[in-house]
Amino acid sequence: MIDFKNASHIKLKPIPIEEVNEFTHKMLLDDESIEAAFHTIRDQLIFTNKRIISIDIQGLTGKKIDFTSIPYSRIQTFSVETVGTIDIDCELEICVASMGCIKFYFESGFDIISFNKLLSRYIL
Repeated sequence: MIDFKNASHIKLKPIPIEEVNEFTHKMLLDDESIEAAFHTIRDQLIFTNKRIISIDIQGLTGKKIDFTSIPYSRIQTFSVETVGTIDIDCELEICVASMGCIKFYFESGFDIISFNKLLSRYIL
C-alpha cells in the first residue's frame, strides 16, 4: 500500500505511462506531464514534472482511491542508493517538509542513477 502517512518504505516496479490510473490524467495541469510511473500490487506512484502522486487503492472492491500529491518544492532532501552485492534493490529516500522521510525500494535492474538526474532537474 502506498500511504505516505503510514508507510516507511515501499517496493516498486516500473510500468508504462499508458498503464497509469485513468483518474491521474484528469488531475494533471495543462503544462504537467508524467515522467515515470511505478506500481505495487494495486497502488501506483507517479512522478510528473511538477510533483509525486501516490495512488492508494483502498478497500476490498478498490472503488475508494486516495490521491496524495507531493510538490517537488516541498522536498527538502533526497538520496539514492544503488544496488549492492547482497542488497539487490536500489533505493530512493525523500524528506518532505511536515511529512518526514519516505523510503522507496525499486526492483533490481532499475537505473536509479538516471532517475536521480531526473529528480534533480525538478527538485534543485
